[in-house]
Amino acid sequence: MSETPAPQRPSNARTALMAVGIVVGMAALSFASVPLYRLFCQVTGFGGTPMAGGEAPAEHGSRIVTVRFDANVAGGPYPLDWRFSGPQPVKVVTGEDKLIFYRAVNRGDAETTGTASFNVTPLKAAPYFHKIACFCFTDQALAPGESMDMPVSFYVDPAIEKDPNLRDVTTITLSYTFHRAAKTADATNARN
Repeated sequence: MSETPAPQRPSNARTALMAVGIVVGMAALSFASVPLYRLFCQVTGFGGTPMAGGEAPAEHGSRIVTVRFDANVAGGPYPLDWRFSGPQPVKVVTGEDKLIFYRAVNRGDAETTGTASFNVTPLKAAPYFHKIACFCFTDQALAPGESMDMPVSFYVDPAIEKDPNLRDVTTITLSYTFHRAAKTADATNARN
């Protein structure tokens, strides 16, 4: 009779190496999660994130949509001393490329850098709101007393007219909130 060999156990070194690999992989995913989530939201319109990039379609639709512009400056321990405002609402025909400008003024006595987060409400309209160009993709630095007009080029996809869940949508709000950029917050922390 032949004996069945006992199953081999992995060595302690192999187990430790696997555990370290899992920890390193999880750490890498945690650092990549924010950019990956932002990319996912921009591609799908999830969470009220407008679609990014592309060109307005050649054909316009027939629905007129009012687009409102909300502007905020976030609070917190190191808020920006900025005045930030959006333009008056505009009426657009679906598919029409529109260019508007937000305005920021640094009311503080030092240069500060801000970065904007954004969303669209109602959330269900986000997949149909396309930003072609926007100031939100880069940090914005303003010297004391400096002001800046920041462009946003967008269109509302004519496909919104075919979505039965969006028949009631006649107004879309594009909202931006400026936050102090991490590098500016770090410099402020070092001085305090």
